[in-house]
Amino acid sequence: MPDTDAPVPEDLLTAWTALLHRRGAAGDPAPAGRELLRRWSEPQRRYHTVDHLRAVLGHVDALAGHAADPDAVRLAAWFHDAVYRPDRSENEERSAVLAVRALDEAGLPAALVAEVARLVRLTVTHRPEPGDRDGEVLCDADLAVLGGPPRAYAAYAAAVREEYAFVPGPDFRAGRAAVLRQLLALPALYRTPTAHARFDAAARANLAAEIAGLEAAG
Repeated sequence: MPDTDAPVPEDLLTAWTALLHRRGAAGDPAPAGRELLRRWSEPQRRYHTVDHLRAVLGHVDALAGHAADPDAVRLAAWFHDAVYRPDRSENEERSAVLAVRALDEAGLPAALVAEVARLVRLTVTHRPEPGDRDGEVLCDADLAVLGGPPRAYAAYAAAVREEYAFVPGPDFRAGRAAVLRQLLALPALYRTPTAHARFDAAARANLAAEIAGLEAAG
């Protein structure tokens, strides 16, 4: 259940309300925004937190010129990890279902709601089809953390490990290494020219270094 005692970040709530009004929401979007932010503040989260949401939204803004519908991508960013239980595998699907329900209730157009749900589901694989400009922006924004400075990347990796503290060390190392290798095997880690130029080289170095550390620990 969401942590109802967590303070609501007013800057994000203001951004949510403006976004929903801009896209034609009926009524007051603030209650739904507060519910989303409570979800992002749940106690089981260590990396997939409000800070991650804020970071992804910032990257979407930076890449917005590449998107076909930047607001659709922003809405998808709000929902892409809105349901997050590290012990479950259907988080993206449940997040997409939540997006459909919440945006339908807000009175947004059906085509926009469908696009947001599609984008949320795309974060299962981070493999947008060629020409899917909205998908490219969302996936690049979500994966931008991989291309951070080594210290920031190490903090990210440590937070992920905390989220999976219930998994024994050998099992976590094997599973984590497999995920990282899948990322390195993507046809491209970043699809937008801006993100590729900014993050690709650092991300590949970070991923390779983490894989080496996991293998050495095993």
